[in-house]
Amino acid sequence: MRVLVALAATTIWLGAVSAPAAAQVYRYEDEDGITVLTNVKPEAGRYENVRNVGCYGTCIKGVDWHATPLRRVEYREEVRGAAAVYGVDEALIRAIMHAESWFEVTAVSRAGAEGLMQLMPATQVRFGVSDPFDPLDNISAGVAYLAELLERFENDWELAVAAYNAGETAVRRHGGIPPYAETREYVRRVRILRARYGG
Repeated sequence: MRVLVALAATTIWLGAVSAPAAAQVYRYEDEDGITVLTNVKPEAGRYENVRNVGCYGTCIKGVDWHATPLRRVEYREEVRGAAAVYGVDEALIRAIMHAESWFEVTAVSRAGAEGLMQLMPATQVRFGVSDPFDPLDNISAGVAYLAELLERFENDWELAVAAYNAGETAVRRHGGIPPYAETREYVRRVRILRARYGG
């Protein structure tokens, strides 16, 4: 099978900074029988949506996290419900969702993490996620996992967030936030967003 990938330039504006957007990818077969993947929407009825795959979480560079627009309304009931059930701060949940997926329900990272809370397949299995792209399912599992990490790290939310990114083993091995540039940047980002969402 021959596959042609045709991606147009796509950007989103984040304050004064532009970054690559997660493209909605469409798949269709052209007149020559070649399968085409493109982010330019083809004629109605002749394409199939492919999940958003793009740059989420720590791969986004150069964003001013003090100025990026907040998302206070999206998934309000799901966030409130999970916060109440698991005893986790709503501002922290929303900060992680913002840092992880930019509130894109169909987000898929290059590492294979999926949905709003960017759950890896093993985490989905562990917390019984049936559909990682269902907001309630994804948020509930992500917050359950976060609550577990908070308990293990004695409510030190920065260590819990570092473990959410790098894994619990890495945090324990290094006796704190691991010295990985990606994880340190992730914790910094969540710290800023949490303060803003809690304000």
